[in-house]
Amino acid sequence: MNSPVVAPPVVTWTEADEARSARWRSENGSPPPRRIVIADDRTRADDAYKLACEGTALLWRGDFHNARQLLTALTRRIDRRPRKAPPADVTQAFHLHRAAQNQRARILGMLLVPLDASYTVPLHRAPDVREACTRAYGPPEPETAGTAPAGSLLSLRELLALIGANEWRRKGVEIPALGGDRIHPHYGVFSPARGEYVDLVAEAPLPGRDLAFDIGTGTGVLACVLARRGVRRIVATDQDPRALACARENTERLGAAGQVEVVEADLFPAGRAPLVVCNPPWVPAKPTSPVERAVYDPGNRMLHGFLDGLADHLAPGGEGWLILSDLAEHLGLRPRAELLDAFARGGLTVLDRLDIAPRHPRARDTSDPLHVARAAEVTSLWRLGAAT
Repeated sequence: MNSPVVAPPVVTWTEADEARSARWRSENGSPPPRRIVIADDRTRADDAYKLACEGTALLWRGDFHNARQLLTALTRRIDRRPRKAPPADVTQAFHLHRAAQNQRARILGMLLVPLDASYTVPLHRAPDVREACTRAYGPPEPETAGTAPAGSLLSLRELLALIGANEWRRKGVEIPALGGDRIHPHYGVFSPARGEYVDLVAEAPLPGRDLAFDIGTGTGVLACVLARRGVRRIVATDQDPRALACARENTERLGAAGQVEVVEADLFPAGRAPLVVCNPPWVPAKPTSPVERAVYDPGNRMLHGFLDGLADHLAPGGEGWLILSDLAEHLGLRPRAELLDAFARGGLTVLDRLDIAPRHPRARDTSDPLHVARAAEVTSLWRLGAAT
C-alpha cells in the first residue's frame, strides 16, 4: 500500500492588506510562525529583537546584506544577556545548555526571507542560492492547481546554513587517513571534520580483508578508509537518503565504488562479516536538526541496536568495532556500567580498546559551560568479539 502524500506546511500572513501564503521550509521541524510582520531596512534591531523574543516572525523585504546585519545584531543581543554560572551538576548544566541553544535558535529563526519557485531570493543584493537549495531540497516543484504555493518562506539562518553547507560540499574535508584526499559532505550529513574516530579505524589491526560492514556510513568516510586499507568488499548501510547519496558520491570520487556497496538498511545488511564497524551517535539526547542525528540519539537506540544485533552478523572469529566517545559518561547521561552491560547482553566480549583524545577546539574552550566534560572526553574503538 502506498503511503499517503503529506501536504507541505503552509504559512499565511497579511501584507499590504492582502492575504498571502507560501510553503514553509524548516529543516529542524519548527512549525510555521503564527504571526508575521513585514520588516525592511528601516527596522530597528531592538524592535526586531523584542518581536522575535515574543514569537513574532519578521519577513524581510529589504536589502539582503542588511538582513544579514540584522541577524548579527540579534545574535549580539542574545549573547550579551546576563548568564548564570553553570550549575555544579554537569548533567543539569548539559540540559540547561541545550535549552539555551534551542531558545537561541528559536529567536534567531524568526527572521524570514522569501524564496520563489525557482529557488531565487527576490531581494536586493541576494546571492544565487539555486544550487544550494536544489542540493538540500531537491529540484524546484512547479506550482499547480490544488497544491501548496510554489514560493516559500524560510529563516535566514537556515538559508545561510544551506549556503555554508554547499561550500563545504564543494571544497570537501581533507582526511589525513586517506592521504589528504577529501570527503565532500552533503547538506544534512555529518561532516568528518572531527577526525579522531577516522584515525582509530585507520590504525586498528584488521581481522581480515575479505568483507566488512560499515553501519550508519554517513559520508562513507570509514568505508573509504577500509577500502584504502585493502578490504576487498565493504557493504555500507544507512537509512537517510542524503547520506546514501553522499556516500555513493564519495566512494565514486575516491575510486572505491568497486569495493564499496552502499545500501539502504536499518543498521545491518543481510549476512555475516569478519569485520563490522559502527560509529553511532554518542549522546543520548533529542536531536533538533537532521545533522544532529549523528551526535544525539534518544535512548541510545542505534548504540543498543548495534550491540544487540552484532553477534548475529559476525563471521566466526570476526570483530565488531564500536567507535564511541565517552562524552555522555562525563555528562552523566550514560554510565560506563550501562555500556559494559550492553556488551554482555549482546553476547559480546571486549578483545581490546584503542583510545584517542579529542583535538577539536571546544576541548580547550574554558568558556564552554560543558568544558569540564569536553576536556575529559576520550574516543575509543572497542574491538568486540562474540562471547564463547
